[in-house]
Amino acid sequence: MNENGYRQYKEQSVMTMTKGELLLVLYDELLKRLKRAELALDTENYVLFEQSAGRSVEIVQYLKDTLNYEYTLSRELSSLYDFFLYELSRLQAGRKKEIIQELQPLVKELRNTFAEAEKAV
Repeated sequence: MNENGYRQYKEQSVMTMTKGELLLVLYDELLKRLKRAELALDTENYVLFEQSAGRSVEIVQYLKDTLNYEYTLSRELSSLYDFFLYELSRLQAGRKKEIIQELQPLVKELRNTFAEAEKAV
């Protein structure tokens, strides 16, 4: 019974979020998955690594797919997401922690930029 209540609470909280808040949740999840992939590499847990890296790709692809190309910024973000996707494919192929360490600050900076924009709105 508690699990059902928790699920309803999560669904309701997501339904009441602004678009900006939802975007920040996606970036937070991306950062979490990148960190999880990094820790999985440290412990040589390659199943968890593949799951985390794969979910990271799905999140970035979703972010790219939902861009509104009526805005110039969307074209620039699309190029940045293409870069992220390229780096994530390199990560999956080579399992190199350095790629994660290069991506994390870029994702954090972009997330923080959107957080500031959300506050301003």
